[in-house]
Order: sequence, then structure tokens, then C-alpha cells
Amino acid sequence: MPWIQIKINSSGEHAETLSDVLMETGAVSATFQDTHDNPVYEPLPGETRLWGDTDVIGLFDAESDMAEIVAELAQHPLLSADFRYKIEQIEDKDW
Repeated sequence: MPWIQIKINSSGEHAETLSDVLMETGAVSATFQDTHDNPVYEPLPGETRLWGDTDVIGLFDAESDMAEIVAELAQHPLLSADFRYKIEQIEDKDW
């Protein structure tokens, strides 16, 4: 089954909230990625260390209406109506 992912740039302080927002709009998962590809090694138990410039990636079922999801996201106070995002089709693979 193919998937659709949306990638939204965020600050480290807002990334977890944005992840929750993506899950509320129907994402099956949300992950964090450094925009500049710098790794974070071994955080302490219970600690979530994020980068100052974090990409939050939401994974959605391929049947999802991304225009509707983007419209929902644009209404959230954390994002502005002209927030930047990137949507990509992801082929199914053995995760």
C-alpha cells in the first residue's frame, strides 16, 4: 500500500506539538528529522532532544485528502495560513 508524507519545518520547541497536530489530522505516524542532517545520539531515558531546525514528517494513507489536511493544518495557531510544506508519494516497503 502506498503512502503520502507531508514534511513541515519547525523549531525544536514546537516540533512535538506539531507532531501531535499531525496525528490529530489522521497521520498514522509522525517522525522528527534534522533539517541539516545532524544526528542526535543516545538521549537519556524519557528525554526527547530535538534540533533547532527540525522537520516534522507525517505519514498518511494514500487515500487521504491532502488538500483537506493542509487546510486543517493552516487553521492551527502554531502554523500560519502560508506555512511551507512538502508532500511526497511513498511506495510501500518492508519497514
